Amino acid sequence: MTFTADSRFHRQLIVFNGLLPSLLMVVDGWRGKLGANPVEFVTRATGVLTLVFLVLTLLVTPLRKLMGWNWLLKQRRLIGLYAFYYSVAHLLTYLIGDRDWQILTVAADVVKRPFIAVGMLSFLLMVPLAVTSTNAMIKRMGGKRWAQLHRLTYLITIGGVIHYYLIVKSDITYPLFFAVVTALLLGYRVWVSLAKAKSN
Repeated sequence: MTFTADSRFHRQLIVFNGLLPSLLMVVDGWRGKLGANPVEFVTRATGVLTLVFLVLTLLVTPLRKLMGWNWLLKQRRLIGLYAFYYSVAHLLTYLIGDRDWQILTVAADVVKRPFIAVGMLSFLLMVPLAVTSTNAMIKRMGGKRWAQLHRLTYLITIGGVIHYYLIVKSDITYPLFFAVVTALLLGYRVWVSLAKAKSN
């Protein structure tokens, strides 16, 4: 009973904190507090939030193994879905603010602007992960195949960092921060894999 209660609490905690940024943006938008260009603000904010939640999904394994926080494993899919949620919001604000809902112009924009191409590719790679995030899909695919598919998170996160870096024109502090954190988290996985291979 305690474990179930703890799991429910952790899930509610992540649900609340995951929704909080979007709720704050809605409130600030209603109050007219999103700056001179609200669409650009929301586009940038949702893009950064997508990266934050992608990095958090990568952080689950190290924290679980190093800190013994096994409860995080049950919440990893939810964290990943928040990354997808904010990526959808990011895409929609781009379509509204940059393309004015002219969907047919997106292809030309992808060709013209490399950061759009990288962002679109990363988003498209996220779609199958979101679709297969249910327990039913895990059973249908089998745990091993499901885990292999969801390793696309590594490429998606790298793509997100590159996308962010290409957008920024001067101050690369934040893209660099995400790049370092992503490199550390992926490096940890490589180190564990090599150590495991060596022990065998």
